[in-house]
Amino acid sequence: MKIKLTLLGLFVCSTIFAQDRIMIDQVVAVIGNKIVKHSDVEAQLSNMRMHGEPVDESSYCRVLEQLMINKLFEHQADLDSIEIPDIDLDADLDRRMRFFVQQFGSRERLEEFYGKPIIAIKEEFRDMVRSQMVAQQMQARITSEVRVTPSEVRRFFEELHPDSVPLIPTEFEIYQIIRSPAISREQRDEVRSRLTGFRDRILRGESFAALARSFSQCPSSRQGGELGMFTRGDMHSEFEAAAFSLRDGEISPVIETPFGFHIIQLIERRGENVNVRHILLRPEPDVEEMDRARVFLDSVAGLVRDSVHTFQEAARLFSEDPSGRVGGLYTSPITGNSRVTADEMDQNIFFIVNNFEEGQISNASFFTTEEDEQAVRILLLNKRIPPHRANLDQDYDRILNMAMTQARQNRMAEWLAQRLRTQYVRLNAKARGCAFEHNWGQ
Repeated sequence: MKIKLTLLGLFVCSTIFAQDRIMIDQVVAVIGNKIVKHSDVEAQLSNMRMHGEPVDESSYCRVLEQLMINKLFEHQADLDSIEIPDIDLDADLDRRMRFFVQQFGSRERLEEFYGKPIIAIKEEFRDMVRSQMVAQQMQARITSEVRVTPSEVRRFFEELHPDSVPLIPTEFEIYQIIRSPAISREQRDEVRSRLTGFRDRILRGESFAALARSFSQCPSSRQGGELGMFTRGDMHSEFEAAAFSLRDGEISPVIETPFGFHIIQLIERRGENVNVRHILLRPEPDVEEMDRARVFLDSVAGLVRDSVHTFQEAARLFSEDPSGRVGGLYTSPITGNSRVTADEMDQNIFFIVNNFEEGQISNASFFTTEEDEQAVRILLLNKRIPPHRANLDQDYDRILNMAMTQARQNRMAEWLAQRLRTQYVRLNAKARGCAFEHNWGQ
């Protein structure tokens, strides 16, 4: 028997009135105390189209059902007191933004595509990402006891239809050693001095926005340095502390964050939300420091070629990247896997190692990190795995993951079937016309 919640009996369309009555949104599904709106579904479909994913007549129902499942997870998470800390949400949003920047090629191209600064893009994705993280936590809790034994993995593989055995494209196992050229105190002081000069000019009457457009190294320079409304937890702690301490129109002293040095002006504050503009300058390593880092890594590569150190030993000794702790093993920024396909790796790395022989080490080359800093690296192509049909000898971990995925899906289907027998669900006419995978009582 389904429990009716009076508060959610208001299954209505939101409307505005001008000369005509215009429907701007509609509740299409109510799951417990959560709702799915028509605009939620359309936003997901638009996102699919923008990223080149196929959208057909059945896509609306598939997207709607996934959103309904997520809302069911959210409702259960409320009952189980599961919350997503802001610090975890921000970290996930930052990771997604880095991935988007990599796919578009630069922050500027990403912002141009969406027509807004990256901070506003993050805010637009915030509720959706929170919902996805809640869904992931609920799925993890529901499937936490699922296990598969080696014999079950073998049985799963043997029962796969031949057409379902995946074709694995060429995979690479890569190691890296990274050095960041030193930035001198003189360079840092020079950047501080320039920003102090800008601040003095603004206090004497020059336009903050005009100076930001001319000199700021942040993509927000195109908007005169304006970032748009944000709240606590959205920005780096030093930046946030300075922004929230300002009065309207006030300009901060020079502050430092991991992105560089800033001056900030408060445009507007609404409760715990602020809008600011800023000028960002990054101290850049000089040519001599860049060349010194390049020469150093070329000498490290020489030590490895001469068998003084293995590449992994050299990474632990000399790399300034966290991957050095595990011998420099490169993992995909997309999947986190250490055996990566061309599509799963930084394309600049692919262009370097694509024609390498196994065991070949690159010369030192310059690149830009995810934090937009200049750095130098050498790469080792440790192993190249040719394209092949998956098999238990070469691809046990991949097949294990497939078997685990199937076992988790079976457990989730059982949980959903059980939960939906008692869950309050209400659908509008269009939703009731969908051929859903699960029984939503329509």
